Amino acid sequence: MQNTHPFPAITDPLSLSLNIVTMNVTQRIPESEMILNSRGAVYHLDVRPEELAHTIITVGDPDRVQQVSRHFDKVEATFQHREFVTHTGYIGSKRLSVVSTGIGTDNIDIVLNELDALVNIDFNDRTIKQDLTRLQIIRLGTSGALNENIPVDAFVVSSHGLGLDNLLPWYAFENTAEERALLNAFREQVSLQPGSCNPYLVTAAQSLASRFTTGYHAGITVTCPGFYAPQGRALRGRLSHPQLLEQLTAFHHQTDRITNFEMETAGIYGMGRVLDHDCLSISTIVANRIRQEFSKDAGAAIDRMITQSLEIISQL
Repeated sequence: MQNTHPFPAITDPLSLSLNIVTMNVTQRIPESEMILNSRGAVYHLDVRPEELAHTIITVGDPDRVQQVSRHFDKVEATFQHREFVTHTGYIGSKRLSVVSTGIGTDNIDIVLNELDALVNIDFNDRTIKQDLTRLQIIRLGTSGALNENIPVDAFVVSSHGLGLDNLLPWYAFENTAEERALLNAFREQVSLQPGSCNPYLVTAAQSLASRFTTGYHAGITVTCPGFYAPQGRALRGRLSHPQLLEQLTAFHHQTDRITNFEMETAGIYGMGRVLDHDCLSISTIVANRIRQEFSKDAGAAIDRMITQSLEIISQL
């Protein structure tokens, strides 16, 4: 049968990313491809390998980094370059880093690649390490609900990231059979203008998702390439997809439903698949788009998510 999937087929889908990053382990990576600054830190994050923990919390807002790290028992080091802020420290004996990504999957491309480089590339000889490190990357973010039964200030764990952005088609990776079935159902049920996007879908790391159940809703998170029209918001610009909210809300496949949308999750899950890291996204619902409600105290709700989630993360 002819393979009609937009990405190349391989015998073992989940090992493709490992094959990609190890097939040229002895080839030196040029200075133009992996940029290091004057102190030997990766360019955008301004972090050196020894300054990063292997359990990483990502947040969009740079100010939210301190909102997370204030729960640390000890802050070991802090770094900032542009919108990328990193704090590394400890909760008990658990070493953690919290990193701000800024908004959008274009920034996720930068952050995930540089996090991976910090643990899987030898900065001295600029070659990929023989023994690769698998990171735990957990997003603590905000989102809008697409299910009227998920109230504002609730927390949602993303069972899947469904991307309407254009990041992952630039990478080679393969979906599982379950992911392909879910993605095909989405393409059948949600009408998108030709040329607008090439949807992709990646599952959360079950080793992480299984730890965040009590007190969390779960469902598919749609990742959009913008905040206004790509999320069905019309101010003065006319929408090319005026029925988007209704179609996303109505989508179903077996027991899977879309619960929320935002701007980073699918990129994180996709890059996790490409680079072989365990990723999870957790969101505070600050708006319910179906009820047309917005949180009366989003800051307090976000802080509750951080506190509740850190109790679990510190035990991973």
